[in-house]
Amino acid sequence: MNRRTAMTRALLLGCAALTPTLALAEWAPRRPVNVILPYAAGGGTDAFARAVAAAAQSEGLLDVPLVVNNRPGAGGITGATEAAGARPDGGTMMITSAGSFLLTSMLKDTPVSPLDDYEIVAQIGDLDPAILVPAGSPHQTLADLVAAMEADPGALRWAHNGVGGAHNVAGQAFLNANDLAATGVPFKGGGPTRAAVIGAQVDFAVVGIQQAAGFENELRVLGLLAPERDGIAGDVPTVAEQGFDYVEVSSPIVAFAPKGTDPETVADMQAMLEGVATSEAFAAAMRERGNVPEFLPGAEARARLEAMRDATSGVIDGLR
Repeated sequence: MNRRTAMTRALLLGCAALTPTLALAEWAPRRPVNVILPYAAGGGTDAFARAVAAAAQSEGLLDVPLVVNNRPGAGGITGATEAAGARPDGGTMMITSAGSFLLTSMLKDTPVSPLDDYEIVAQIGDLDPAILVPAGSPHQTLADLVAAMEADPGALRWAHNGVGGAHNVAGQAFLNANDLAATGVPFKGGGPTRAAVIGAQVDFAVVGIQQAAGFENELRVLGLLAPERDGIAGDVPTVAEQGFDYVEVSSPIVAFAPKGTDPETVADMQAMLEGVATSEAFAAAMRERGNVPEFLPGAEARARLEAMRDATSGVIDGLR
């Protein structure tokens, strides 16, 4: 059992008895809470947000429902800008892929930044990237793939979900750290990226490990770009286990409130999300999609984003 899984199970055991009696001292919204999801419906982040809303209701954690509203556009910036401009009265929350949001704000001149324009409420999950090849690929191991790139730099094509996204930065950081070169091919989202690998349109891809769930006969996962093995796909070794360097880049799923939201309201929002993240209803919903909950309070979620910012600044400079 890895550290993340152990922590999650400990939280589940320790907090399960507390969840039904969660007390929210200051945050008592009278209307449904607007949960802005700055991506289209149907994606991985959308699934997290809707599972949060369902668990909050089924577990009785809030007297009003959380209503997920998809606000896609500009790689998540359209919805993020709307969330930043909402009234800081506890009536609005944003759930998003904070890794992609952070990296996009570093790469481009965006009107909002995750570290400057919001109150960070909590992290509820994380999407770790992995290196995948088609099932029929001649590259049976990560060492095989690396050897092919060393033999013919730039010849292999690799898929990702857009320049500046978490998977693009994770993949490019892996290439840089190991003095490798390959030609990047962007796709819009994890699903199309996975389809490109299955169809052998590319030689490999860097995409969230959960994208491999249910496609084991069509894909081969060569390595996880994370410090520890995944809580569900535990048979996939990390790239570090296989002797290769990497930079820790992921897509933590984080809830934000508009800047200026009262600290006690933010604390109550965090308590509600902890109750969600430690509920069996939420864990079950996540298992169906190949994920596990991973709760961090707001201060720790911020520290993690700051560490990612510092670790990836050189990679981002190279992408400009």
